[in-house]
Amino acid sequence: MQVILKTNIHNLGGIGDLVNVKPGYGRNYLLPQGLAIPATPVNIKKFEEQRAEFEKKAAAELAEAKVRADAISKLEITIPVRVGEEGKLYGSVGTKEIADAITAAGQEIHKNEVLLPTGTIREVGEYEVDLQVHGEVRTKVKVKIEAEE
Repeated sequence: MQVILKTNIHNLGGIGDLVNVKPGYGRNYLLPQGLAIPATPVNIKKFEEQRAEFEKKAAAELAEAKVRADAISKLEITIPVRVGEEGKLYGSVGTKEIADAITAAGQEIHKNEVLLPTGTIREVGEYEVDLQVHGEVRTKVKVKIEAEE
């Protein structure tokens, strides 16, 4: 299935690129999310007329993401948790807990933007957590996991 991308998509292409994708990916994700349009001759012509508008919108989103990432990187988040005798947590701290703590600190973030490649946090300590706030913008935030009193 050929589609025209309306935004930059990591590992796929940039605005206006004509790409081949699997039909399920196109129908079930790209088209419903508004990230692409089917590559018909009419849509190709229509897209070329609107290309500047899409590029302007993408540039604005990128600039907003950079400002947001800069604000988030200055935060230091503390999450109090129940802890056993050896510093092991009862349960774990995952993306939802980190996202909720950042949102409570004043910066809106969704749990899907929090990246924990090694899995959830299971011990008390300080961690640097990666955040993907935009397809092209990544930042880090310091998260301190400490015992509840």
